Amino acid sequence: MEGLLTVNNVWMMICTALVFFMHLGFSFLEIGLTRQKNTINVLFKNIFIITSGLLLYYIVGFNLMYPDFAEGSSGIFGFAGFGLDAPLTDAGGLDLAYNAGYTYWTDFLFQGMFAATAATIVSGAVAERIKIGPFMIFVILYVGLVYPIAGSWKWGGGFLDKLGFYDFAGSTLVHSVGGWAALVAVWLLGPRIGKFNKEGKALVILGHNIPLATAGVLILWLGWFGFNGGSVLSADPELTSLTLVTTSLAAAAGGIGAFILSTILYKNYDLTMFLNGILGGLVGITAGADLMSPMEAIAIGFIAGGIIVLAVAFVDKLRLDDPVGAIAVHLVTGIWGTLAVGIFGAKAGGEQFLHQLTGVGAYAAFCIASSFIILFTLKKTVGIRVSEKEELEGLDIHEHGMKAYADFRLNEH
Repeated sequence: MEGLLTVNNVWMMICTALVFFMHLGFSFLEIGLTRQKNTINVLFKNIFIITSGLLLYYIVGFNLMYPDFAEGSSGIFGFAGFGLDAPLTDAGGLDLAYNAGYTYWTDFLFQGMFAATAATIVSGAVAERIKIGPFMIFVILYVGLVYPIAGSWKWGGGFLDKLGFYDFAGSTLVHSVGGWAALVAVWLLGPRIGKFNKEGKALVILGHNIPLATAGVLILWLGWFGFNGGSVLSADPELTSLTLVTTSLAAAAGGIGAFILSTILYKNYDLTMFLNGILGGLVGITAGADLMSPMEAIAIGFIAGGIIVLAVAFVDKLRLDDPVGAIAVHLVTGIWGTLAVGIFGAKAGGEQFLHQLTGVGAYAAFCIASSFIILFTLKKTVGIRVSEKEELEGLDIHEHGMKAYADFRLNEH
């Protein structure tokens, strides 16, 4: 028993490290797809998200997400108290009474890494024009309160869990929760200067470092081994191996799907669409990675890649400016992956599809309402958008007083 717990717990800690590493991937992706003058700003937001997110998850988030709903409870809201309570341990100091797969402390840290990811999704969508102060207030409220309350509905044993809604690793609970907030934020902020012409046609604003964005996507793919592999919640050899296989096949198929469709539609080999297709495949498989056969994972990923191409174009048609494609990647394919649980795999069927649809609707209503209340209040009080001058000259100088890259010159003397 003790030896098995140690093996399981080591695997869970490795997965925790991989999910933490994903924050570097998000940072690289976001700065690569945005302009050089806003690099410090993007990095500052990402560092704030992971540092504040972990502290918030310790103070209130973990016990909001896992409140131990009482029998007969509505399963909508519960709170088990502030901070962490040290669990009972055996003579050797292991909390064997907590869980056979991992310790209480590992559970907190693993889930805490997920919490910060939801706000990171919003960070990319609002890049290059949001004020840093209001954004930090939004992160505190969304990560500290909204995400864990929403998470409790499924992972905390709440009403959606009792209904039969299924989300293995967070296509909806993480990615759509961030995606809905990103959608609301982009709408309230408005597009960057120069994104749309007078006729409303979307113009390309090039990112300043596509190699860095590519590195970010590959890091995220690696991190997803922990994101989905750790969601097995043990080192079970068969289920863990299957999950990593379905995750990787869906990612590969997503990239190929986006590459093929974008090439057909736009007659060029678009690397950024290829990259977002990989991420779309990863998000799409996340809800049911443990339920799918390899062939089903390929189908889910391939469809997700095609959805990415169409969703990016649709977001542009709505005159919504999303510099990194976060809405298409995390929201749209998050919905697709959640619904795919009712179409493919071990739980496929009409009843399960309705459970999945109910879950998507519940999260949409809660996340749209809560993010709108937070962001609209900030907009009407302190404002959420930088001035035209600040946007044109860059947020690095105006918000942070520094540049990301030193301007080295030869000393002529």
